[in-house]
Amino acid sequence: MRRRGWDAADVILVSGDAYIDSPFSGAALIGRALEARGLRVGLIAQPDTAGLDDIRRLGAPRLCWGVTAGCVDSMVANYTAAGKRRRQDDFTPGGANDRRPDRACIVYSNLIRRAFRPCAPIVLGGIEASLRRIAHYDFWSDSVRRSILLDAKADALVYGMGERSFGELVECLRDGRDWRNLRGLCRVAACKPDDALELPAFEEVAPAAARRDDGDGMSARRAFLTMTRTFMSNQDWRTARTLAQRHENRWVVQTPPAEPLSSAELDAVHALPFQREAHPGDAARGEVRALETIRFAIATHRGCYGGCNFCAIAAHQGRLVRSRSEDSILAEARRFTEHPRFRGVISDVGGPTANMYGIECARKQREGACADRHCLYPRVCPSLRPDHAAQTRLLKRLREVPGIRHVFVASGVRHDLVIADSAHGDEYLEELAAHHVSGQLKLAPEHCERRVLELMGKPDTAALLEFKRRFDDISRRLGKRQYLTYYFIAAHPGCDDNDMRTLRDFAVRHLHLLPEQVQVFTPTPSTISTAMYCTGLDYVTGRPLYVARGARAREAQKRVLIPDRAMARATKLAGRLAAGTCASNHFSGAVSQPLPSMKL
Repeated sequence: MRRRGWDAADVILVSGDAYIDSPFSGAALIGRALEARGLRVGLIAQPDTAGLDDIRRLGAPRLCWGVTAGCVDSMVANYTAAGKRRRQDDFTPGGANDRRPDRACIVYSNLIRRAFRPCAPIVLGGIEASLRRIAHYDFWSDSVRRSILLDAKADALVYGMGERSFGELVECLRDGRDWRNLRGLCRVAACKPDDALELPAFEEVAPAAARRDDGDGMSARRAFLTMTRTFMSNQDWRTARTLAQRHENRWVVQTPPAEPLSSAELDAVHALPFQREAHPGDAARGEVRALETIRFAIATHRGCYGGCNFCAIAAHQGRLVRSRSEDSILAEARRFTEHPRFRGVISDVGGPTANMYGIECARKQREGACADRHCLYPRVCPSLRPDHAAQTRLLKRLREVPGIRHVFVASGVRHDLVIADSAHGDEYLEELAAHHVSGQLKLAPEHCERRVLELMGKPDTAALLEFKRRFDDISRRLGKRQYLTYYFIAAHPGCDDNDMRTLRDFAVRHLHLLPEQVQVFTPTPSTISTAMYCTGLDYVTGRPLYVARGARAREAQKRVLIPDRAMARATKLAGRLAAGTCASNHFSGAVSQPLPSMKL
């Protein structure tokens, strides 16, 4: 600041992550975007909360503070699905999980108010704030909590991808204009706006976590489902209404989502001068492991229309996919070749789902997301018209950039989208298998039991098996030893031990493995699956639903699928042996019967 001749910053951002200057870091992205608007921006990464000196290091901002827990909700970052404290944090220098406080947005906001009196306005942002903006179920306390805006005593909350909303808010503060009705914001008000759609009050939904079957308990659970349905149906920027929720004698008011950045605006954001390094102050404290994953990765688009009920992307980035231009992506790849650490490998080209690049429904772009249907569930909507030609062309052009040796697609791929693309799906899969798989390609079927898949909002297994058959055939023809890796979820609402046994049999019989990558369902705020976990009710029908609760019951479902690591490794070996000597794929389609039992 002294070198720049600043007497004060306009905005100071406070983050629960180390400062990684990358477009994959929310705090860095917002900082660069504000800087591009001509604002003076400072950033304090992982401030020491034991005293006030650290938070005072840049002085007080002239306009406002921006507070984020980081790229991950702090409770998810700090605790496993079994409630155990995590020892490692990839976003902390040195890797030890000793810098990010629980409920970081609240802690940092309190820290700022203690250090500065009077205090400039505090604005919350990032995934933690975005998904806790209304009353929400908190798995770690097994309770329904108030809006984080109230608990942090902040002045405003920016939700979603905040470059537009936060930038406009800061400019309003600078120019002395009213910011309260800007899109993409939450604020506290004394009364409900006349045009707002009212959500069930916090007091109505708070008893839902008790899950009592008496009149009051069932009423609260149904009110919680109503709140979630109304909240989720007002996430599209074209059709959403202002929402308001009463908390005692105050109202939390949410304006409609901000318009997603256009393709040209996304291009401009990714052209900002990111250094793709950890800040020297953070780097001096140890390696920031997350940087190695994202340093030379390219985000091609934002948003996801997958509609998975356990996923928070729709509530944060939205269901509309906005893609960058091919020229912008190629320009970013060329800048990689000028970086002193670049060794010719692009680790990932993708987004929330890699192969949604360049594929979007024309009607949705004009009129907003459909209220009565999903884009991919229970099957790919005919109006979507998936076409992988643009992504195939992009991948081919990236391979041709001088100085680039390998281009990998490490983001997950929607296999059902590929199968639904009769014109260019096979060409895309051929390109993917031939040049862009680093040994394994990630798919996320999550389960196989139809009833559980319906509760997850996932398609049936027909497209998965067809995708596997085609991928295996191509890999075998190319002579490549590469395979598919699958993500599965245990203990999702509605899933019991028998369902996990069915999944185990399916994985052995049809996928020829017992997967090691099994996640115990973690109820994160503001998702449909979390609403079902909290209430014990089916989201669609409102009928009672089996839910595995408690660490032991939830972990037991995972153990059905992977009894122990040794068994998983042995089963993989058995799969390779049973598949014969085929060099193209560890788990070829040659096996159609369950693997032989093995004594360890």
